[in-house]
Amino acid sequence: MSPPRKPIRLDRLLSNLGYGVRKDIAALAKAGCITLDDAPLLKADLKVSPSEDLPDRLTIDGAPCDPPPGIVIVMYKALGVTCSHKDKPPLVYDTLPARWRKRTPAISTIGRLDRDTSGLLLLTDDGQFLHNVISPKRHLPKVYRAQLDRPLRADAEATFATGELMLDGETKPLKPAQIDRLSPTDVRLTIHEGRYHQVRRMFAAMDNHVVSLHRERIGGLALPSDLSTGDWRMLTDEEKRDLFRSDDA
Repeated sequence: MSPPRKPIRLDRLLSNLGYGVRKDIAALAKAGCITLDDAPLLKADLKVSPSEDLPDRLTIDGAPCDPPPGIVIVMYKALGVTCSHKDKPPLVYDTLPARWRKRTPAISTIGRLDRDTSGLLLLTDDGQFLHNVISPKRHLPKVYRAQLDRPLRADAEATFATGELMLDGETKPLKPAQIDRLSPTDVRLTIHEGRYHQVRRMFAAMDNHVVSLHRERIGGLALPSDLSTGDWRMLTDEEKRDLFRSDDA
């Protein structure tokens, strides 16, 4: 459970959640459209605590308010969508409620999966949580399932495990990685860093080509079985703990 947060003005909180500028929030309050614990909040300058249970207590136009900052989302990323705010649609952010695109701080992906990669993706507006996941000091493993164009070379396991493999155009070798062969062209790869298009470039260094790529796990968190392709939900506190359970730092 997150620690208690300092109270914040209602108009500032709802503006940060994308409900409009402060004068819009003031108008909603004056019209009796905002309630807290079933009581109308008629003044937008009143302070409220942005606690995790706020959506259960605060309503706007009769609907629960959006969750306050500090959210962590788990998504089953579909093929054909990208993780950048600047790319052409479709984007992973388009899957979220439209108002969430206006939130401050902004929701960002924790690392990226390219357009042609599916699977486990995390998003958050919590900068410290994001840093904890991607920090090189944590060495959180990331597990991918890859279908290859041709049978993997016999020396691939040994080469990836050395920690000496150099990607084209780089000057620093990769950290050791592990391969589990499921068939001659179907492999599971575990890496401990996240360089640009790393998995695809690793197999390219083995004179091979990735036909399809799917991320199954980050740290101790597997892609939840209750999510279908394109679905998302909030990460539970237990899942957050699972994420760092495989932390070998």
